[in-house]
Amino acid sequence: MLRVIDLRGRAARGERLDYASVVPRAAVDVAVATEAVRPICTAVAERGAAALEEYSERFDGVVPPELRVPADVLRAAAERLDPTLRSAFETAIARRRLVSEAELGSAITEVVVAPGARVTQRMISVGRVGLYVPGGLAPLSSSVIMNVVPAQVAGVASIALASPPQRDHGGWPHPSILALCSLLEVEEVYAVGGAQAIAMFGYGVPGLCKPVNLVTGPGNIYVVAAKRLLKGRVNIDSEAGPTEIAVLADETADPVHVAADLISQAEHDPLAAAVLVTDSEPLAERVQAELADQVPTSKHATRISEALTGPQSAVVLVDDVEQGIAVVDAYAAEHLEVQTAAAEQVAGRITNAGAIFVGAWSPVSLGDYCAGSTHVLPTGGCACHSSGLNVKSFLKAVHQVHYTRDALAEVASAVEVFADAEDLPAHGAAVTRRFDP
Repeated sequence: MLRVIDLRGRAARGERLDYASVVPRAAVDVAVATEAVRPICTAVAERGAAALEEYSERFDGVVPPELRVPADVLRAAAERLDPTLRSAFETAIARRRLVSEAELGSAITEVVVAPGARVTQRMISVGRVGLYVPGGLAPLSSSVIMNVVPAQVAGVASIALASPPQRDHGGWPHPSILALCSLLEVEEVYAVGGAQAIAMFGYGVPGLCKPVNLVTGPGNIYVVAAKRLLKGRVNIDSEAGPTEIAVLADETADPVHVAADLISQAEHDPLAAAVLVTDSEPLAERVQAELADQVPTSKHATRISEALTGPQSAVVLVDDVEQGIAVVDAYAAEHLEVQTAAAEQVAGRITNAGAIFVGAWSPVSLGDYCAGSTHVLPTGGCACHSSGLNVKSFLKAVHQVHYTRDALAEVASAVEVFADAEDLPAHGAAVTRRFDP
């Protein structure tokens, strides 16, 4: 089912391999999508609520009874929540909150650089955020937790959340999403989806929604394009594309587990990427056989098959785990599983991944829901420079500088020399004139 990319022996033959260019990738053109969403964002900026309703009908097939979900609808969703699902939600919330509180660290860091010279770094929460929760192929209620909990722990004062209206639910977002908003005491919830939701957050809509400072959360390519278009007007967390999983495995891995994990992420989207990197051809063959057995019995078999047979998915055969580490580092997967001997040590050597799941009992789907980690992660190789959504995503660092007269006098000449070297003499004068007789 998965195509095979065989890298074995190529290094021994003296080939110089650029692993980043040989690993599979989805073809996602955000630039083209940006032009598609530009008129949508412009219409929301100019026509506000009328444009939101128009696009809801066009793209979601329903206009919600109200664009802002009333408080009683949120409460009713929580009251109707199945007790076992509510318990799962509460477990996920508690664990994500524990990890978020650890991520927060110290709010104030003070450094005395010299007698009387003090620089303090204050971590200050963003004033207002807009959180997006997808509701297309899968209503990702778990994304409510992943967005809201770290924002709350960071101390964000104003939180707005948007999710697409659903024809099957009276024009409101999915009941699980609404129930979680109620459990987390998020009161500002909008039945708005897609690029138009991002535009609503970025520009604001008079009488409905105030503009935000930051937009976070995953979405389809049009949501990503709208975030790119509005970046600068607002800050964004990332341009998250289709989900991806890489599994680094050797002969010790269980092919049943590996196949199930690849399928779990392929279930998201026909563009989802599933990549197995292994030095064991027998394991690769057994995984292929397991895929052939497991996929047809899956609820979303068609979607999964499209993802697994797409150009973004493959088995990559390598000479050894050492080469496998180099390959997965070049791939920089959103989710990386390490199912090898000495998995903890192998995982510790990998530098590029959104999140790393170590050993046979840490599947990616655990991280999607209840591990305590975030599941809003960088995709498309961006894990080489970006982090997943966490508490610090909702904080900004401000340096507060306090020097006494004597402390400034100590470095006054250094400032003047620097300023002269940059041909900015007024910079130096702003210091030295403080000491003129």
